[in-house]
Amino acid sequence: MAIDLCNKSPASLAERDPGSWGDAVGGPALLDDLGAEQRDALNFAYRTTLSNVDPRFVAGDPAAWASDFGYALDRVAIRLDNRTNDELRDQALNHPDPAMREQALYEYADRDHDDAIELLVQAARDDRNREVRWDALWAIEKLGGPRAVAALRGFRADADPEIAEWAGLFDSELQTGDPAFDGRSGRFTPGRTFDETIYLLIHCDLYVRLDDTNTHWGKISLAPQGLARIYGQAHACPNVTTRERQLVIAKTISGLHRDGSPHCDNYLFRGFTDRTRRDRGNFFFESLVPRTFFKSGRADDPSAGTRQANIGFARYGTWHLDPKFQVHDEAAIRYVRGRFQGWGYVNLSRIAGRSLEEVLTPGNGVLSTLHDPEVGPMTNAFILGTFKGKLNDWDGDGVIDLNSRDVYSTVNGEIDSDQDGVADQQGLTCCDHTTRFV
Repeated sequence: MAIDLCNKSPASLAERDPGSWGDAVGGPALLDDLGAEQRDALNFAYRTTLSNVDPRFVAGDPAAWASDFGYALDRVAIRLDNRTNDELRDQALNHPDPAMREQALYEYADRDHDDAIELLVQAARDDRNREVRWDALWAIEKLGGPRAVAALRGFRADADPEIAEWAGLFDSELQTGDPAFDGRSGRFTPGRTFDETIYLLIHCDLYVRLDDTNTHWGKISLAPQGLARIYGQAHACPNVTTRERQLVIAKTISGLHRDGSPHCDNYLFRGFTDRTRRDRGNFFFESLVPRTFFKSGRADDPSAGTRQANIGFARYGTWHLDPKFQVHDEAAIRYVRGRFQGWGYVNLSRIAGRSLEEVLTPGNGVLSTLHDPEVGPMTNAFILGTFKGKLNDWDGDGVIDLNSRDVYSTVNGEIDSDQDGVADQQGLTCCDHTTRFV
């Protein structure tokens, strides 16, 4: 969340020159050029951004506009990443692990330094890992402003079509509030469990309560690849007939099981979707799933004991349809964006004094709940973040793949290791130390 607040407050805008839109782009999108719905969306986004920055600059009841827990915590939390700025700049470009390069980039951007966009541009241009490149572009969008638009425009003709489309999408969002897509065709694969398997980029801040007085808080800002390493790479898996009321988020963690099999962790979400516009859906979904809670703070590690609990999570946002991509005579979801929040447990003794490389390891953090007599008192982390996902061309043939990604879930979130649509074990939505993916 915090990186999204950088450069957004009236005070910060007064202290530094944000730059001219005219100097940043040849022809910025003007309000007069936008449709009525685009103007409404952009004005609403601007007002809500201000409300998350400083309630003094918002008219109306602060109970409605300024009750953001994440914003309150971000103002008081200390950074648990104590690397110097010089170390971050060096590791962002030179660390051998792409997830660690990306983590350094996001931490540096979160600190809101004047040269953050320049560092992100360098990484997006030169990094050899395409996910680092498009995640760096996302961080540029998060910083926002004319300099971000100018930077993103430099990638709209990139040789990698995915980098080019992400850059154009982020550029369009900053100027109009809506995404823009390229003209590639799409391919739907019949016979698979889900109509779409959308690879998600997820960025979040973990605000960790450091003692029982509620006066000391720590903060870890997780870039997309670092978050995926700990909690699992997520795919949004909608089906046309049910997507307005039900969705599966299928996650896999690599490197957790000793036998090399993926750790499967599926979440069935249900909720409401607003379809008053034909080209999109605004949604608020919640999940409540049974999980083995590992008191060690590490998934699949029962050394400190376990507890069966129900874990809740919320996600809300907007998905955008593309009528060029048809699934069962309906337009497919081309892009999704939004926010999420939940609770977690971070074993502070496990991370104290350790390097970030030792902290960002598979399963080294578990989701939690406040509603269990044993798990509730152990819950010490508030998780708040944003997500984005679009359809990509994964095999490089120039055609966008709608549902080619391997996800090990039934339509109800049960583990399905052979992807035949039938659960391996009825009711089992997550494997742990007593089960194995086969």
